[in-house]
Amino acid sequence: QLIPLFLIIGSGGVGAALYVMRLAMFNPEVCWDKKNNPEPWNKLAPNDQYKVKCKIQTFRKLVIPKIQPNC
Repeated sequence: QLIPLFLIIGSGGVGAALYVMRLAMFNPEVCWDKKNNPEPWNKLAPNDQYKVKCKIQTFRKLVIPKIQPNC
């Protein structure tokens, strides 16, 4: 009678482990190789897409406004 409980808890644990592994491998803020590329987040252009999902904004036509000081 406890087999479904173990299956549900086990699948939740496997899903959580896979999610953490995906974040550790494909997130641009995580740096595993500090000798060859110490700051990989500095090489991202403003129009690079690094979000998991983006339903509203497309990053190909992103225009960055120039900030002018108020004098």
